[in-house]
Amino acid sequence: MRGVRIVTGTAAAVLVLAIGTNPISADTIDAALVRAYQDNPQLNAQRAQVRFTDENVPQALSGYRPRVAITASAGSQYIDTQTTSGGNANNLVKTDFHGFNSPRSVGATVTQTVFNGLQTANRTRVAESQVSGAREALRVLEQTVLLNAATIYMDYLRDSAIVEVQKSNVRVLEQTLKQTQDRFNVGEVTRTDVAQSEAQLAAGRTQLLTAESNLVTTRANFRRIIGNEPQALAPGSPVDRFLPATLTGAVDLGLTENPNVTAAMFGIDVGFLQVKVNEGALLPTVTLQGSVQQSYEQTLTVFRTFGASAIAQLSVPVYQGGAEYSLIRQSKENLAQQRLNLEQVRDQTRSNVVTAWGQLVAGKAQVQSAQAQVSASEIALNGVREEAKAGQRTTLDVLNAQQALVNARVALVTAQHDRVVASYAVLNAVGRLAPQVLGLRTTVYDPSVHYHQVRDSWAGVRTPDGH
Repeated sequence: MRGVRIVTGTAAAVLVLAIGTNPISADTIDAALVRAYQDNPQLNAQRAQVRFTDENVPQALSGYRPRVAITASAGSQYIDTQTTSGGNANNLVKTDFHGFNSPRSVGATVTQTVFNGLQTANRTRVAESQVSGAREALRVLEQTVLLNAATIYMDYLRDSAIVEVQKSNVRVLEQTLKQTQDRFNVGEVTRTDVAQSEAQLAAGRTQLLTAESNLVTTRANFRRIIGNEPQALAPGSPVDRFLPATLTGAVDLGLTENPNVTAAMFGIDVGFLQVKVNEGALLPTVTLQGSVQQSYEQTLTVFRTFGASAIAQLSVPVYQGGAEYSLIRQSKENLAQQRLNLEQVRDQTRSNVVTAWGQLVAGKAQVQSAQAQVSASEIALNGVREEAKAGQRTTLDVLNAQQALVNARVALVTAQHDRVVASYAVLNAVGRLAPQVLGLRTTVYDPSVHYHQVRDSWAGVRTPDGH
C-alpha cells in the first residue's frame, strides 16, 4: 500500500504541472511568446525583407522626378590647322594655326519625363502592392513563429510531465519488486513472480530513458525557437476565448483574414498592374530637357563659349522587335496564374481551418476521456492490489494494472497538451494569431513606420536606423 501512496502523490504533482495554477516567478506561455516574437532570428530576417521591399516604392516614384547630370572636362591638346581665304585661285591667302591649349568645360543637364504611357504611375502601384504582399508574408511568419513557440512550450510541459510519470512508475515498480522478493523469501509467491517484477521494472526504466531523451530534444528546440532554456514553466491554457463560436464563422474569418489569402490577393493586384506597365511601352513618351554648358579654350582662337538649350522630345514606338508584345502576353498569363493561385490558397485555408477545428473538438473530448481513464485505472489498481493480498490476483495482474495506470496518465498529459496546441492552431488557421489579439505585453512591430520614412526620400544612403 505504501507503493500506492507514492503513485497517487506523484500523479497529483504531474496534473498540477499540466493544468494547475501559475507558480510564483514561473515562466509563462505569454512571456515565451513575447520572446519569440521579439528575438526569433527568422522573424527578424523577414522584417528586414519587408524593409527591403519598401524601397521599391521610392524607386518607382523616381520616375516622376527630374534627372540632373553635371559634366566637366579638362585636358590639354595640340592643334595644327591651315586655312585658305581669297576670291579666286590666283590670290589665295594661306593661314597656319598651331599650338597647345587647355580645353575645359562644365555643364548641367536636367531631364524631366512628362508622359511615358502611365508606366511610372503603374510601377508605383505595383511597388505598393508588393509592399502590402510582403507585409502579409510577414504576418504569415509571425503566426508560424508564435504557433511554434506555443507548441514547443506545451511540448516541454508534456515531456517533463511524462518524465515525472515514468520516474514515479519506476519507484513504484522498485517497491513492488522488493515486496515480491520479500514474499518469495517467505514462500508466498514463486520465482516466476519475482522475474515478472524484474522484467516490468526493466521495461519501466527503458520508458524513463526514452522520456528523458525526448525531453532533451524538446529542450534544445525550446532554446532554438524561444531563445532561452526552459525553467519553471507555468501551465499553458487554451485560447478559445479568441476563437469564433462556430466552424462556419471560423471558415468565413479564415477566408478574409488569413494572411496567405490576403497575400494572394495582393499578388493579383501586382499581376494586373504589371500588365498595365507593359502596355504602357506601346504608348508615346514625352520628355523635356534643359542644359547649360560653359567652355574655355576649345580652339586656339576662341577663349570662351556659353550655351543653353531647352528641348521637348516626343518618341512614338512603332516596332521594337516584338519583345514588348511578348511581355504583355506573358504578364497576362501571370495574372491568370495569380487568380488561380488565390483559389488554391482559399481552398487550402478552408481545409486547414476545418482540420484544426476538428482537432480542437477532438482534443476537448480526449481530455475528458483521459481524465475518466485515469480515475478508473487508479481504482482498478487499488482493487487489484487488495485482491492480490487475498490471493485472488497474481503479481502479473498487479503489474498490468500499474502499467495501465501509467499509460492512462501519459494519455492525459498528452491530451491536455494537444488541447492547448489545437486552440492555437485554430487561431493561426483563421489568421488571428497575433500579439494584438493575444494581448501580449510587447511592442508590436509596425512595418508602416519604415515605409513612411523612406517613401518620399529624394536622396541619402543611410537607412532610417542609421546604417
